[in-house]
Amino acid sequence: MTGGPTPSAAEPPRDPGAQPERTWLAWRRTTLTCAVSVALTARVALEDPSSIAVVAVCLGVLAWVALLLTAHRRIGGLARSRPGTMGAAETMGTLVCVLVLVGVGGMMLL
Repeated sequence: MTGGPTPSAAEPPRDPGAQPERTWLAWRRTTLTCAVSVALTARVALEDPSSIAVVAVCLGVLAWVALLLTAHRRIGGLARSRPGTMGAAETMGTLVCVLVLVGVGGMMLL
């Protein structure tokens, strides 16, 4: 047993080339950028511990963890012969995480 569906006669076998590596690097680059953004926000919050700064750091950390979990799940899916597409929930979750991180940056500019 191969562990996955066999390709049909009309569907050629998958030759991913460098695509999985590029996708892996893109997810890692995105999560690293978010981690740096949250770290810079925490640095500002330590210098000026206002309630807005503390809330921004907490939201940033939660968004970063959610984005990290999504990235880990998507990277794990690259090992399959035919990786599935991102569902609506994952897409919306990623979008919300990015918007929260942009909002955190905006709050820190105030």
